[in-house]
Amino acid sequence: MTATTPFPDGFLWGGATAANQLEGAYDEGGKGPSIQDVMPQGISGPPTAEPTPENLKLQGIDHYHRYAEDIALFAEMGFRTYRFSIAWSRIFPNGDDAEPNEEGLAFYDRLLDELEKHGIEPLVTISHYETPLALAQKYDGWVSRDLIGFFETYVRTIFARYGSRVKYWLTFNEINSVLHAPLMSGGILTPKDQLTKQDLYQAVHHELVASSLATKIARELVPQAMIGCMVIAVPFYPLTPDPQDALAAQRADHENLAFGDVHVRGEYPGYLLRQLRELGVELNITDEDRALLKEHTVDFVSFSYYMSSTQTADASKIPSEGNLILGAPNPTLEASEWGWQIDPVGLRIVMNQFWERWQKPLFIVENGLGAKDRLVEVDGVKTVEDDYRIAYLNDHLYQVGEAIQDGVEVLGYTTWGCIDLVSASTAQLSKRYGFIYVDRNDDGSGTLDRYKKKSFHWYADVIRTNGGNLTAK
Repeated sequence: MTATTPFPDGFLWGGATAANQLEGAYDEGGKGPSIQDVMPQGISGPPTAEPTPENLKLQGIDHYHRYAEDIALFAEMGFRTYRFSIAWSRIFPNGDDAEPNEEGLAFYDRLLDELEKHGIEPLVTISHYETPLALAQKYDGWVSRDLIGFFETYVRTIFARYGSRVKYWLTFNEINSVLHAPLMSGGILTPKDQLTKQDLYQAVHHELVASSLATKIARELVPQAMIGCMVIAVPFYPLTPDPQDALAAQRADHENLAFGDVHVRGEYPGYLLRQLRELGVELNITDEDRALLKEHTVDFVSFSYYMSSTQTADASKIPSEGNLILGAPNPTLEASEWGWQIDPVGLRIVMNQFWERWQKPLFIVENGLGAKDRLVEVDGVKTVEDDYRIAYLNDHLYQVGEAIQDGVEVLGYTTWGCIDLVSASTAQLSKRYGFIYVDRNDDGSGTLDRYKKKSFHWYADVIRTNGGNLTAK
């Protein structure tokens, strides 16, 4: 380990993706449709009745056929871990099938073979924004308690198949996002403006119970594994010193922290119970639900971090649309091309908050900068001069090192979209995050050829030096 780096030996450096954003092959290998196959505009538009050609996710970046090439590039960077998701509808095409789809299971066998060949530790997300479409159509997604049973069958199948090969598991991606994006996060087809608070929070409860059930099953079938929750991490700042703004920030913080509190503490926090009472929501919670939540808490907390949020009691200062987590513009921060305010110090703040609150190891499984990259030729080689991405990641990783020195226990760090993929929020390919440029455009054109960006070589050096090349801003 380099003498100047705070990152511990064995720190898991790597990258993260999701099946629905890069695999493609939406109708190959026995796969059934997922909700993502009918969301050609991401979260910004209504779903279509069936998959349509303008949905870039149907082809993704053709990782289904090119996974070996892509994993070899990850290995060249020195990845110690790779976070990917299993597409539920590739294993159970309708979600409620009696038997799993062997072709789908075999695909992930091959992917794991490739990771093992390169010595890369898999980090697997069980459900990443890709509820089988049939479950959304038949049951309105997680509004129905029936989905817990279907999820259990799916979980038992993949644990039995891959449990001896995978040490780290995540249950639901950004589970707290269901409050903001019920279709994407909860497979709920009822339009958001027509969805009752009763149904929304009942769906939340069903997902929380299913997550605890997955944790229980993991300890039965793969006791050597570690299983974690995954939440959106956002530090909330008051816009002004006005106590009402501080209270608004605390309320937003509580709404975001509630999911982690249940996963780690095993019960609903008092502030959430008050909110439910004031909303007139009476959850159907069984004694078995309570026992599952209490007895099967997570081993670690994983999270995404992209931005902080500034809250105020003055509703006129809060935009009506934008990111999943809305807030007033923070005048002290710059923003990305998509309006996401850039706050590296916020990452240190939220890491300390999580560690002090939960005393569970943390895993940063998403962080990165979406930008409109431009492919250029340098010394006869096609690349992207993405110094802006290098600066963003350097500044955030430096703060991770600061948090580690503060005493926070961190398992690893995986950048989001380590290879260019289709954006979940906008369904664009022009919103690029990767170290690897993929020649595909928003109109579907392109060769799908892969090119190493400048950041590819920088991140390889980060991993090689165990963070020793990071610099203070």
